[in-house]
Amino acid sequence: MTENKKTVQNYMDGFVAGDHDEILSCLADNVSWFIPGAFSITGKEAFKKEINNENFEGLPGIKVTRMVEENDIVIAEGIVQCKMKNGGFLDAFFCDVFHMESGKIRHLTSYLMNK
Repeated sequence: MTENKKTVQNYMDGFVAGDHDEILSCLADNVSWFIPGAFSITGKEAFKKEINNENFEGLPGIKVTRMVEENDIVIAEGIVQCKMKNGGFLDAFFCDVFHMESGKIRHLTSYLMNK
């Protein structure tokens, strides 16, 4: 597994384990995250706040079904599930596009579609 793919896997594992330090260690200082139709944030502090998203409770279940890499772009596809505080449940397919820089995540675009 390449360094970039290891970083992405560690990032995913950090969410599943609730390990915020692990997640943040995978990010470049100038990280940006964009979910079309939902939000766009920049910087580690903003990212840290989104990790603790108040709409969800507990830890997510994440299953990566495919991860491919070309140059400094890693694409991960899979399924994410998590309980929501409003009583609902997130059960979605995802496709995350990671732009890497020196082995860290510099930009992330997350595409989500409910199952």
